[in-house]
Amino acid sequence: MTYEVYAIKYAHHARRASENFIGGDPHDGPMPLDYFVWLVRGEGRELVVDSGFSAAMARKRGREHLRCPADALRLLEVDAARVKDVVITHLHYDHVGNFELFPAAMLHLQELEMRYATGRYMCSECFRGAFEAEDVVGVVRRVYDGRVRFHDGDTELYPGISLHLIGGHTMGLQVVRVATRRGWLVLASDASHFYANMEEARPFPIVWSVAEMIDGYARMRALAESPAHIIPGHDPLVLERYPAPAKALQGVVARLD
Repeated sequence: MTYEVYAIKYAHHARRASENFIGGDPHDGPMPLDYFVWLVRGEGRELVVDSGFSAAMARKRGREHLRCPADALRLLEVDAARVKDVVITHLHYDHVGNFELFPAAMLHLQELEMRYATGRYMCSECFRGAFEAEDVVGVVRRVYDGRVRFHDGDTELYPGISLHLIGGHTMGLQVVRVATRRGWLVLASDASHFYANMEEARPFPIVWSVAEMIDGYARMRALAESPAHIIPGHDPLVLERYPAPAKALQGVVARLD
């Protein structure tokens, strides 16, 4: 049982390398962020990982919004309104915004992440800065509508697709492990923003626990077929290392499996 996996770029942000590592970077230079949503498809299923952010949020946060994630999914003939499962890796604005574009979906979230995003640590700007209150409140409303499924640690979502609590970046961040034709793939999301974060053990500076983030690098290596099977959450190199499924999608979509 194997699945196709795609990274779909919807936004971009110019940034310096010194902003991407705790303690900065001695060879500071341009090191931008790309923003992705991910599609897992196969066995009669279409599962979306994260929901991105809107053009309005991009203006508020000073990001370059390239396309609505729902429009981006249509490039792969996926109708967001019909998707049944959306995994929210964590509740930062760039991973849970737009969840309302998936009205038929069950949202899959670690219970620990909801506790973190609604608890006492949000009294501190250093922890709440990447959260948007309206996103979190919206997900709480969805809980009351019965459309959030909470997970407590590692879970097999479907045969060949599992969720794994990593923490580090946020208290309840989860990664997604997928069986593909080339072996077990791990969608790291913000467990590692860039290849360099995990390969050089130099964490990204937005972090709940540095220790858990470092441990998470080893955990992902144990989950993946090889280190090359771990897909970071924001690295433009993803679109260089993996092919587009069609020439017209070059620079927008990469097929990862």
